[in-house]
Amino acid sequence: MSNLFRVILLLKSPSPVFSQGFSRSPLKSLRFLSTSSEIVSSTESAPLASNAAQLKNKRKAVIALLADYGLSESQISVLDKRFPQILSANPEKILLPKLLFFRSKGLSSPEIAKIVYSFPYVLSGSLNNRIIPAFDYIQAVLGSEEKTLTLIKYFAGILTQDLRISVGPNIEILKQIGVPDSNIFKYLQYRPRVFLTNPIRFKETVDRVTEMGFNPQQLQFVVAVFILRSLTKSTWDKKVEVYRKWGLSEEEICLAFKRHPWCMMVSEDKINGVMDFFVNKIGCESSFVASRPVLISLSLKKRIFPRGYVYQVLLAKGLIKKHADITMFVKCSEKHFIEKIIDPHKEQIPGLLESYEQKLMDSRR
Repeated sequence: MSNLFRVILLLKSPSPVFSQGFSRSPLKSLRFLSTSSEIVSSTESAPLASNAAQLKNKRKAVIALLADYGLSESQISVLDKRFPQILSANPEKILLPKLLFFRSKGLSSPEIAKIVYSFPYVLSGSLNNRIIPAFDYIQAVLGSEEKTLTLIKYFAGILTQDLRISVGPNIEILKQIGVPDSNIFKYLQYRPRVFLTNPIRFKETVDRVTEMGFNPQQLQFVVAVFILRSLTKSTWDKKVEVYRKWGLSEEEICLAFKRHPWCMMVSEDKINGVMDFFVNKIGCESSFVASRPVLISLSLKKRIFPRGYVYQVLLAKGLIKKHADITMFVKCSEKHFIEKIIDPHKEQIPGLLESYEQKLMDSRR
């Protein structure tokens, strides 16, 4: 077989990963041509040049198509680096049908552009054998096209999966232990990755959550499953150790997780920061925080520090008692905090609102 014939076959053959016609990156192919030039005879140079021109024209066509669907020049440049196969794909046979499918479902050009940019691999799957069946499966489960589109905009990667195999068994596991459909579908819509798990490992997590005493009828059960699936054992152990350093027992940590599972999703630095504020600055016991684990999830800079400042000022002026519902101070809405906590004390403490607002501004810098 001549060297020229090998080169042409290489350029025309699809990548084994993308059965829908994605080919080798044009840049890589051109590099191959360059390195092979010394062994290709001069009589073969014209066909090679013609092939390179075809690749260049295809690339231009792909760029124009992506631009038509809302991708900017900088986004296309990033895609070329992250996923070069997309610029060597057949624009009419491979890319356009999928883009038209998204458009037919009511997605706007900016929404399609966001999907392609955030998860370009969605264009690598078969439209008829993977994308449409996945879309139809999600719609059948969630009950509406609107909810399906919400899920896809959040995580388009789900369209690359055979959901009957990857998602179906895990939904059944939850149903069998009494988790309401509404809770399952709510989490499938907004946290789809948790369902893309090997059923055996998924069931192990579900059993662990059950053993912890979570009620399958409550949404917290599915939340706990999601969190435990998201954390490795070593990460979980590290966070448990941080809580232990603040004097909490294993029982208190587990109880905190049951009350507010998200307290295990924050970073170790965040745990330390919240505990330090309430224990060392406010004077609370660590068990006080553990019994109100929602405090761990609140923003230190935007919520706890500014409102903690107001709490300390009111406490110093004798206008509130120590530990007077500090949880309400930091949990309530901004409107409630201004109207019920700051406004009643504006006369006794001039400039309190301004000082609080300055703290909020500082937190945004």
